[in-house]
Amino acid sequence: MIYLLHFDQPYRHARHYLGFVESDLEARLERHASGQGARLLAVLKAAGIGWSCVRTWPGSRSFERQLKNQKRSTRLCPVCAGDKALNRAKASL
Repeated sequence: MIYLLHFDQPYRHARHYLGFVESDLEARLERHASGQGARLLAVLKAAGIGWSCVRTWPGSRSFERQLKNQKRSTRLCPVCAGDKALNRAKASL
């Protein structure tokens, strides 16, 4: 599963995190929240910046890489782009 995290406020250039998990999404999000997941999210925790999981997609690590390479997380985020983001994600599948 691929997931998109939206940051409560930008950290330098970053406003989103796009990740992949093979099975337990809730456990992965808990690891991120505790600062033991991705380095960027540990830095956010230290800076006092919150985040929320705003999207998920079924898919593989290669689809995650494809989405990351497009560098369009803001356009896929329903917080940033509203309902248009939902339609854009369908086109990516």
